[in-house]
Amino acid sequence: MPLNLPNTLTIIRILLVPVLVVVLALEAHGGSLIAAAVFALAALTDGLDGWIARSRHAVTTFGKVMDPVADKLLVAAALLALVGLGRLEAWVAMVVIAREFAVSALRVAAGQQGIVIPASLLGKLKTIVQVAAVTALIAAPDPQAVIVRVLVWAMVAVTVLSGVDYFVNFRRRLELGVGDRRRPG
Repeated sequence: MPLNLPNTLTIIRILLVPVLVVVLALEAHGGSLIAAAVFALAALTDGLDGWIARSRHAVTTFGKVMDPVADKLLVAAALLALVGLGRLEAWVAMVVIAREFAVSALRVAAGQQGIVIPASLLGKLKTIVQVAAVTALIAAPDPQAVIVRVLVWAMVAVTVLSGVDYFVNFRRRLELGVGDRRRPG
C-alpha cells in the first residue's frame, strides 16, 4: 500500500470514526460542538483526498477500495450514535445505511459485468446533504429544530433518489449491453 497523502487522509478519516463515537457518547459540556467539528473534519478529508489523488495522479487501488469504505464507516457510525442518543429516528439511519450497502453491492455486481459505475451528480449531492444533516444533528442543541428536520428529510429524499438513480442507470446500461461480456460478437 503506497502511503501517499490521499491514502493518509483516508486512514485519518477511518481513525476519526471511533473518536467521533466516543466524543458523542460522552455527552460532555461542549462535546456536541467538538463531535460536529470531528465529523466535519473527517467529511472534509473525503473530498480532499479524492481531489488530491486525481490532481497528482496518485490514485491507488487502496484508495479506490478504502475511500468509499471510510465514507460509509463515518456516516454509519455517526447515524447509529445519533440513534443511540435519541437525536435521530432509527428508520432514517436504516434508510441511509441500506442505500449505502445496496449501491456498494450494485457496484460490485456491475464490476463483475465489466461496468464501472462512477459517482453521479445525485450521489455527490447526497453526500453533501448527508454531511450537512449529520453535522446539524450533532451540533444543534435541539434535534427537532425546523432547520435540522428539513435537513434530515432532505437527506432521506436525496439518499433514496440517488439510490434509485444508480439502479435505473445500471439497468439501462445492462439493457443496452454496455459492458456485458456475455453478449455475442
